[in-house]
Amino acid sequence: MAIVEVRQVSKEFQQGETVIPVLRNLSFGVESGETVAIVGQSGSGKSTLLSLLAGLDQPSQGTITVDGQSLGQLNQNELTRFRGRSIGIIFQQFHLMRSLTALENVLLPLDILGMSNAEERAMDALQLMGLGARAKHLPQQLSGGECQRVAIARAFVVEPRILLADEPSGNLDTATGEKVMNLLFDAVAQRGMTLILVTHDMQLASRCKNRLPLVQGQLQTP
Repeated sequence: MAIVEVRQVSKEFQQGETVIPVLRNLSFGVESGETVAIVGQSGSGKSTLLSLLAGLDQPSQGTITVDGQSLGQLNQNELTRFRGRSIGIIFQQFHLMRSLTALENVLLPLDILGMSNAEERAMDALQLMGLGARAKHLPQQLSGGECQRVAIARAFVVEPRILLADEPSGNLDTATGEKVMNLLFDAVAQRGMTLILVTHDMQLASRCKNRLPLVQGQLQTP
């Protein structure tokens, strides 16, 4: 059974009196435990689609079901709670709290959900990312690769069913990006999570089981 189902989804934006179509009539499913890359050139609608899958935005038409829940049926509070429990999000820009240590950044989603053994779980996640010795460091004391590893640990620490990643290696040099992606794919495999990532890097996309090519807001079939 698909853990993510997208049915006839379109997204358009209003700019003055002009309607700008971004996504057009998309339909696809992602199986539990699958790794999927959404690929395409800049402006193809990749990040918009990821925002819809995360419930950060709503489609203009169509339905998106994640882990058996139709996102369109949830109010904002329900959506926030659902996303906090079921969906981990990794951003290209890290989005770490600068005033918090690496450990405290990873603790945030656990504290929000009131989960038990929070500090132990956060430390385990950091150690899985090879950052146990950096737990007390602030983001500005870490390299870009280390910041991204903290962001990955924060995304999977609550053990969500699904991880969504937007150009997760986009701000890293090639060697650092490869190292961080190895850790990400290892964590996904160890925990049996579903991974959907947006990338224009075909080498990174090739590591995923399936690829969804987007061209001008439409899925291209082989």
